[in-house]
Amino acid sequence: MPKIKPHKGLKKRVRITSTGKVMRIKAGRRHLKASKSGKRVRQSRRKLEMSTRNVKSIAILLGKRL
Repeated sequence: MPKIKPHKGLKKRVRITSTGKVMRIKAGRRHLKASKSGKRVRQSRRKLEMSTRNVKSIAILLGKRL
């Protein structure tokens, strides 16, 4: 039986912590920051935890148990 390959695009976008949480980066922070407030730009630096509904499908795509 062949190996299960991880989804490379998803692998680059999420990180799994040692406790098993899936962290992601907030969208809309690459460019066009001049129109956004400083507070909004600062808050977008934080990593967010993925909702538990999505964790199961992410685990399947990455080929890991969470």
